[in-house]
Amino acid sequence: MAKRVAVIGAGASGLVSIKCCLDEGLEPTCFERTDDIGGLWKFKEVPEDGRASIYRSVIINTSKEMMCYSDFPIPDDYPNYMHNSKILDYFRIYAKHFNLLKYIRFKTLVHSIRKRPDFSLTGQWDVITETDGKQESAIFDAILVCTGHHTDAYLPLASFPGIETFKGQYFHSRDYKDPEEFRGKRIIVIGIGNSGGDISVELSRTAQQVFLSTRRGSWILNRVSDYGYPIDMMGSTRFLNVMKYTLPSSLVNWLAELKLNRRFDHANYGLKPQHRVFSQHPMVNDDLPNRILSGTVLVKPNVKKFTETAAIFEDGTVEENIDVVVFATGYSFAFPFLEESTVKVHNNHVSLYKYIFPPDLEKSTVAIIGLIQPLGAIMPISELQARWATRIFKGVTKLPTASNMKYDIAQKKEAMNKQYVTSNRHTLQVDYINYTDELAMQLGVKPNIWSLFLTDPKLAREVFFGPCTPYQFRLTGPGKWSGARQAILTQWNRTVKPTRTRDIANYLNRSSVPVWLKLFGLIVLFAAWYFFSF
Repeated sequence: MAKRVAVIGAGASGLVSIKCCLDEGLEPTCFERTDDIGGLWKFKEVPEDGRASIYRSVIINTSKEMMCYSDFPIPDDYPNYMHNSKILDYFRIYAKHFNLLKYIRFKTLVHSIRKRPDFSLTGQWDVITETDGKQESAIFDAILVCTGHHTDAYLPLASFPGIETFKGQYFHSRDYKDPEEFRGKRIIVIGIGNSGGDISVELSRTAQQVFLSTRRGSWILNRVSDYGYPIDMMGSTRFLNVMKYTLPSSLVNWLAELKLNRRFDHANYGLKPQHRVFSQHPMVNDDLPNRILSGTVLVKPNVKKFTETAAIFEDGTVEENIDVVVFATGYSFAFPFLEESTVKVHNNHVSLYKYIFPPDLEKSTVAIIGLIQPLGAIMPISELQARWATRIFKGVTKLPTASNMKYDIAQKKEAMNKQYVTSNRHTLQVDYINYTDELAMQLGVKPNIWSLFLTDPKLAREVFFGPCTPYQFRLTGPGKWSGARQAILTQWNRTVKPTRTRDIANYLNRSSVPVWLKLFGLIVLFAAWYFFSF
């Protein structure tokens, strides 16, 4: 009899978790508290409790080839950076193709998930849900929690004295939907993450003046990279990742900052932080420098305090007649339906093995999927997490001992504290390629670069020098997909198709990687092989 798995949430992580259950012969039941799939990417005019909320204009910061599920490429005519409606369309196509909707119970709230009395023997859970006011209980063999970490708004009002007497309007960015209602207003946006940047830019087109307030500043990445290719496809390569961890970190940071400052000098724009570029999750924004250059956005330091109508900043400057304050201050996360003994969250810190598994359970039958913050797409990571978790639930893969898991957790926390500045949004930070490879090794699906160079040089060049797209983790091992090789070799065709809407005669097709860079990489590979052979 197939093991029953409860999947909590039908967003980007929940959908792929359902599919992974089916791939491993498990029986999933997905509980979604709202009336539709999509999670974060389902736009609603009014924010809903328990569901992430986005504004109308949101466009994703990762390109379609880097964010798709590994055995289901996004249609080639879809834009590289998709509007939220397009992302939802992709999820609908994916769900229909793999027949996932029949496993989802909509408008169903999960009240509690508790260990059964014989948990130490069976690993089973009692799950209490509510649909249309009626509660019911069911027994499940395993749990996949896919609720994300953009649900509960973090609003640190105590850090802003005087806000309680401020006569204007203030709210969290979760409640922002559209710029029209703020036409002609003087607005402060507090926070320099992706939401703070996007909202500042959008409001600046209708507001009288926007002030972007930041404590630390930020490095700003542009979606459009060299030759007009998506930046994540150009930057997220195995070759560059090797260089990043081979060269001195000070040199790597200096080179990256030099490139970013070549676009615009961050110091001249009031954005340059004291920390290095790889010590923080950077903002991805194409328009902010233009809005600063035109004066419609003014960068300010942190707000020291508010008066009834003004904001006083830490540098002593004062801005009068403020109408609106938007707190783009991020999110906190919790799992109220789980017992604290199962997963304990404190100030956005949680101890999970590989950011997935609670280490103290007698039976490894619960996994948290998608609770990470990469510089890159979450969808492929959630998929790898779910692929691994379902194989553990099935019993074909095992986790290490609790002590070994705790040691790994401690090592990761120490490494994170060394690399990143202290911030709520860095408690879940992972390096995209390193972390996906780590998961892939657990699954046995990490591509063998050396073997590929010997057996399939054409594919090897794309895998090593090209973007680390999700298809790489379907080339071999459990879940191998026959279309993975072709998907990798045609990924640049799908990238340029939506932009080539006007034929150009004698078009010269550019390689995704300059020839000199490929040659240099081959030299490095040969040198490494020679060195480690003796």
